[in-house]
Amino acid sequence: MLASPEAEARPRPLSSTVPLRLELGWTVSRHARRLFDLALAGLALAVVTRRPELVAVAAPALVLLFVWRGPRPRAIEVRVRPSATRAYEGEQIAFEVTVSGQGDHAVELVLHPTDGARAVRGADRAAADRAAGGGNGAGQATLALELARWGRRRPGSLEVSLWDRARMFECHTFVLLAEVDCYPLPARHNAAVVRGRLANRVGDHVSRSSGDGTEFSGVREYVAGDRQRSINWAATTRRGRLQVNTFAAERSQDVVLLVDATSDIGELGATSVDHSLRGALGVARTYLDARDRVGLVFFGARMRWLAPGMGERQFFRLLDAIVVGRAGWSSGNDITRLPRAALPPGAAVIAFSPLLDARFVETLRDLRQRSFAVLVVEVLPTGASRARRGLDRLAERIWQMERQAIRFSLGELGVTVVRWDGADVLALPVDRRARQGAGRRR
Repeated sequence: MLASPEAEARPRPLSSTVPLRLELGWTVSRHARRLFDLALAGLALAVVTRRPELVAVAAPALVLLFVWRGPRPRAIEVRVRPSATRAYEGEQIAFEVTVSGQGDHAVELVLHPTDGARAVRGADRAAADRAAGGGNGAGQATLALELARWGRRRPGSLEVSLWDRARMFECHTFVLLAEVDCYPLPARHNAAVVRGRLANRVGDHVSRSSGDGTEFSGVREYVAGDRQRSINWAATTRRGRLQVNTFAAERSQDVVLLVDATSDIGELGATSVDHSLRGALGVARTYLDARDRVGLVFFGARMRWLAPGMGERQFFRLLDAIVVGRAGWSSGNDITRLPRAALPPGAAVIAFSPLLDARFVETLRDLRQRSFAVLVVEVLPTGASRARRGLDRLAERIWQMERQAIRFSLGELGVTVVRWDGADVLALPVDRRARQGAGRRR
């Protein structure tokens, strides 16, 4: 009985830039099986019809099956070089594959993506061209995969198939691709909510106090020690006394992003946690570009936090903390026990939550009672509840009323709740409503 090539194929160790030696297990190819079936059919037909000339139909196939004995390599070396080890959702990663030691055998490469990746049509299958390998007998090809979902995972496996010149024997072996960090795609967020009272640090936000900024705030009378270049000659001529221009100081603020991971509902890739992380990264990018300090608190089975920081480095620390779970994560059990470094006094708290967990709602109330400015972005996926029958519609109506009661109670505390579906620009609802109520306390 002929063994199938899939039965002999097993995933091999993780690929890397170092050549990986793969032991080959050869078996009869599908082409050889078809020739064998043709030979048997010819012989059977010759016996049944008693016509010996039909044996000539089976003769070429029998000759190839029993006479062909070409040399076959016992092992090959495979090197896989990914174009990147970090990417965002929806981006493609190319894999440059080099195969050596195959001799005159034909080599075909096929990428098999996992659940977190998608095959790129036309780029997931290629023949290893020996001419592209630099003339040293090595075959080379480039394949690509598209990352579909954030997380740290292996995007797939590489199938390496070899055939001899007559395609009578074949070999299939698999290589696991290297792990790739796929980051959530930051949401579109073009503006920031600025509090009335800012920290005494240099930033890009115009404050109410005077300072060495660039935003004109008014004119006052000259005082000894003022710079001569700030004299307003038009006002001086009109008033008869020296007048100088005053400018608003430019300050920064602390922003803490609170992500609710206690409930994760919705379709894969568009769940509430997916929307929360994408929205949080979009907001973090905007505030970090404005030279604000941004931190992250992950509210799940255990509370994890990353202290606020500034700059591009902080953004990548946020990415690594979300995807890999490292880069400074610290754990806690309660929001009230978070250290001052994780939740600085006077920080603006922007929470992303579907508002399904009572513990998280109580956490928001506790933050507001501690005089934090809190803004809640509701990320409940659309279509999460679509009841059709009478009792289901009644239960859904009661559930919607309970959610309205939660929003009303938060609003009474001065917490602004805005809805976001994960597709629109986040800046419009946040900026239009949060400026009115994010810092108000009743």
